[in-house]
Amino acid sequence: MSFETISLLLNWLQLGALLVIMLRLAGTFDLIANTQRELRRAIHHLGERRVAEPGFDDAYPDSNSASVARLPQFRARTGSL
Repeated sequence: MSFETISLLLNWLQLGALLVIMLRLAGTFDLIANTQRELRRAIHHLGERRVAEPGFDDAYPDSNSASVARLPQFRARTGSL
């Protein structure tokens, strides 16, 4: 075989390898896009369910005030370190 024939064969092999890599990447990107779509759908569904259930926030009535009350204590501890 001549050098030109071997070079042409290697170029085709490289092109095939690049095509395989690009197809695998496309599959990975599709998987990521589908996962993001499903997460958005689940979050949206949770938001709708939370709005539909009026007593949902009543289970923890002081949850907002408790987290705000803990914040200054956390800042005081980190400031003393």
